[in-house]
Amino acid sequence: MWLRTCCDLAFDIGVPTPFVLMLRPRSGAQQWVAREEYRLTPYVPVHEFTDGFGNLCQRFVAPPGRFSVHTAAEVKTADSIDRAPGAPFVEIQQLPDDVLGYLLPSRYCESDRFGAMATEIVAGAAPGYDQVATIENWLRNSIRFLPGSSDQPLSASEVEARGFGVCRDLAHLGIALCRGISIPARLVVGYLHGLEPMDLHAWFEAYVGGRWYAFDATRSELHAGYVSTGYGRDAADVAIYTQFGPPVYPVLQKVEVRRGAAPQETTSNGS
Repeated sequence: MWLRTCCDLAFDIGVPTPFVLMLRPRSGAQQWVAREEYRLTPYVPVHEFTDGFGNLCQRFVAPPGRFSVHTAAEVKTADSIDRAPGAPFVEIQQLPDDVLGYLLPSRYCESDRFGAMATEIVAGAAPGYDQVATIENWLRNSIRFLPGSSDQPLSASEVEARGFGVCRDLAHLGIALCRGISIPARLVVGYLHGLEPMDLHAWFEAYVGGRWYAFDATRSELHAGYVSTGYGRDAADVAIYTQFGPPVYPVLQKVEVRRGAAPQETTSNGS
């Protein structure tokens, strides 16, 4: 499936303000980025780096006045979401080094508080993928997905107590429950085709059977159309923008995801 993603942000800046953005998708196992657009208005010098989770980040200082960011990408995504019922639990000693960190408690995923609860939820499920699928189903039936219900990230404990939340909140609780039974889990942010209301989206992945698999309790069933822009332990690692100094909030935030055709090749006649 070919998708075109687009995100527009605009800010009214009072004083020179340092920013770090995380809006560029990168090619990987489930997606290939064929074309990109990235515009800052007015233009300022940008330094791009790759963070500790492999995310593409852009840093710059926005000048006073109206400042806007436009990003778009044409991305080839998988035609279906990989599912693997029965994929086994990976013993801790067999986990890759770069996966181990996703077992630990983090700011919004206090997995050390969820061991008993997770064990109760997954009772009877085969260790590994089936346990995560059981957690996903429990979230879907027990925590109400309510878009717009929280502006700031909530911890897994807060989400469990409230009983409702946005996509990011459900993912935090899912991650904490997975880690509570020693299954590595991470937060993913990006785009989802067909999301209503349209916005940036968050889901989680769990490491079972020797690879990462996607889970999303906000959907009745997973379908193709996901484009990831960032991975991390929780929301603290994958903010689409981080600014420093006096707080600045978008005066415009517009997200679009639509189906498209494969980009056409261009040729040159040498003139």
